[in-house]
Amino acid sequence: MSSEPSTESNLPPVAPEVLAEAVEHLTARLRKKLDAAIQGCAARARPGEDGEVAVRFGEDALVTLRPGPSGAVTAAGQATCTCLLAPRCLHRAAVLGAAPLADPADSAAPHPEAVPAPGVGSGAAPELGSGAAAEAGSAPGTASASASEPGSGSEAGSGSGSGGSPGEGAGPAPEALTVAQRRAAAALWRAAAEALAAGVTAAGAVVQAELLRAAHTARLAGLPRAEAATLRVVRGLRAARERSGGHRLSDLTGAFRELLHTTGQLASGTAGPALTGTVRRAYQPGGSLRVYGLCREPVLSATGYGGVVTHLLAADGARYCVSDVRPGGPARARGAGSASVALGGAALDHAGLARGGLRISGATVSADGRLGSGRGVQATPLRGVPWTEEPAAALFDRPAAEAVAARLADRDAAPEGAEPALLGCEVMVVGAAGEDLLVREVRADAPLLRLRAAHPHPELPHTANLRRIAAHPGLLLRVLGRPDLDRAATLRPLAVGPVPGAEYTLRLPEEWLGRADLGYDVLQGSHFPPGTAAAPSAAEGPDVLADSPLWRVRRLLETGVAGGRRAVAEAARTAAPRTAYAPLRRAGFTAAAELATALAAEADRRPRDVFGRLTDPSPDGYARAWLAASTHLAAAERSLVAASWAWGEGGAL
Repeated sequence: MSSEPSTESNLPPVAPEVLAEAVEHLTARLRKKLDAAIQGCAARARPGEDGEVAVRFGEDALVTLRPGPSGAVTAAGQATCTCLLAPRCLHRAAVLGAAPLADPADSAAPHPEAVPAPGVGSGAAPELGSGAAAEAGSAPGTASASASEPGSGSEAGSGSGSGGSPGEGAGPAPEALTVAQRRAAAALWRAAAEALAAGVTAAGAVVQAELLRAAHTARLAGLPRAEAATLRVVRGLRAARERSGGHRLSDLTGAFRELLHTTGQLASGTAGPALTGTVRRAYQPGGSLRVYGLCREPVLSATGYGGVVTHLLAADGARYCVSDVRPGGPARARGAGSASVALGGAALDHAGLARGGLRISGATVSADGRLGSGRGVQATPLRGVPWTEEPAAALFDRPAAEAVAARLADRDAAPEGAEPALLGCEVMVVGAAGEDLLVREVRADAPLLRLRAAHPHPELPHTANLRRIAAHPGLLLRVLGRPDLDRAATLRPLAVGPVPGAEYTLRLPEEWLGRADLGYDVLQGSHFPPGTAAAPSAAEGPDVLADSPLWRVRRLLETGVAGGRRAVAEAARTAAPRTAYAPLRRAGFTAAAELATALAAEADRRPRDVFGRLTDPSPDGYARAWLAASTHLAAAERSLVAASWAWGEGGAL
């Protein structure tokens, strides 16, 4: 699972609307000085009594932040300054702008069951990307060419999957958006288009505040998904401007695509309930359930959450999970793996549940398969089921390529922020590739797969376990993990186990019930068979994603995110569009070439009157062209990712 880039801060989180209001009250002269004033504020922060934090500006100005019970500054009165211009002063706005953004959950203080594992549910907690989307976005009131747009992942995996998860099926007819919702979405579209046209280099605190102000309006109008998408963009802009080590331009590009798509569909009135989003995860009665543990997965969040998600499977194949995610970071993620399960009084910890089972009466279940711990829920421990028995054995019967194709097909209809469902496969170890592990699925003409640590954090054993496995070429394994749908033939493993009947395979302790959780269990030398096996062929097939000329479109889009509209126009002037995108046409990506050419032309289209004034200063046309090219690229890359899982040694799909 991934997380948004973040930097450590001595300042408490600040509600987005508090920051937006502070910037709005500044004069035009002070706004020009805001970015410079923000620098160094966090380093000068000093803790005081009762959780207060103070930042001094010279001898006459002292800004004090007084967080509320949630630990976040959620009201304007909780941020004060001693200067004469307060509260409309530069000092106060600078300190608020230097503080990390609080998630809506920090302000609302929801019921514990509604606090999502970061990246799951409402999208209020962080994640690196966005939820699923359906068609190519359009600007308010306009339609563009339809194309599927994938979403992105988040940190704690959802409990639902393609195997008949709860909450699926026909629901109530979608309600029409209100006038207020459409207006709020249109305002957020305009703010996002302005930020995209400005680019990272020009999208400072003032541009970010405009986004946050529009996002707060969207939240009040009942559009939490649009607000969550905006927070991802603003956090990405901050990380990029601060040159944070965890920042990836591709993540910010995806966040802009999700925000423009969501707001465009909402403003046009064509969006369904999925794009509206939900503030809290709704738990519905689930009756009596029998669930069996599959594995544990650590959870780490950019906003300081840590914990564990234990994945469960019912006899009918439905996916469920139990989460324990709270503030605490890596230490909390490590300790939560053996913490008690807060569900119906069951005398189990997460380690025991991952290798055991539960009989639950009066269950409450969210749409993404998360089990609630409300009053009336009763749970009794059951004997665990090994991966060789049903229902777990069915996870390893299906070829990985078929399972990934199904995940990609379901991505558009997945709940907001949902991670791809887990899949199982039997593989043979090939060897190491840097920090990754190369394996080949045990079937005819199987492609070479790359196993990448689900959490590369040094305090978790994912990377070390993969390194130990890589030292045994020819080892046969059963792997349970989550496919990385943004990379070619890449799986992020959560647990491994021995292959039934194989000699050269893992030899795990009996109490581990035939699997090792890579994020918690540490593989030792005694867990591997003695001797060596014949090393399989390490010849990699073609990387259809890396070898495709689509990188030209990706580079153009990321150039626009980094440098804004002007950078795209300048890049287009260096070479004739027909020449620059000729490789795309030769490879059959004609639509991608046409959309990239149209984007470059729109970026350079700045009509002026006889006095040199812009006759069309609106960035809407540029944002529409960028979104069309970005959405098409995402759909094309999704098809190539599916192909990478099916490309065998024979060189055919």
